[in-house]
Amino acid sequence: MENAVPTRELRVPRTERGRRTQRAILDAAAAEFGEKGFHESSIVSITIRAGVALGSFYTYFESKEALFKALVADMSGRVRDHVAPVLAGRSGVEAEGVALHAFLDFARAHKEIYRIIDEAEFVAPDDWRAHYLNTAARILERLQAARAQGELGVEPSEVHAWAIMGMNVFLGLRFGVMDASFDLAEVSAQANALLRDGLG
Repeated sequence: MENAVPTRELRVPRTERGRRTQRAILDAAAAEFGEKGFHESSIVSITIRAGVALGSFYTYFESKEALFKALVADMSGRVRDHVAPVLAGRSGVEAEGVALHAFLDFARAHKEIYRIIDEAEFVAPDDWRAHYLNTAARILERLQAARAQGELGVEPSEVHAWAIMGMNVFLGLRFGVMDASFDLAEVSAQANALLRDGLG
């Protein structure tokens, strides 16, 4: 699989207070960009929402663009970190089912991720590309491990990984963002049946 463009590292604060301030700015930015989009949001509105001084912003981010790029990497990492714990001890098609369920759960709680990632294609294209390349690479790695253990009936490829990711993205849009009334376990089970019959 093509290598992803490395994501930009956050400026790591040296103190716990600094880490809390940076986190507050990132969370405020997620809400602000999610509601208004990149171009209609401002550093002032983000710092007001975060409850921090305007000067503090520049301790952690050089510009609104730098904040947006950091936010894309941060949200991508948060999805990864939300899914990873449920994958412990699981492999094969079962792992993809629980990963989907965890992602749908995350999408319901963080609907803004869709607007932010979509806008990143134009505001931060390298980070947008890295988000998808890294996500697909993790899926392919899981599928390859399952194949090595004899749990898949086909040799997994990048096509399989992107197809699974595409399914997950649109299921998240439909049942995470558009309508949160559906039973996520049932959505995941139906999607997983497709994978089980196609890959098993």
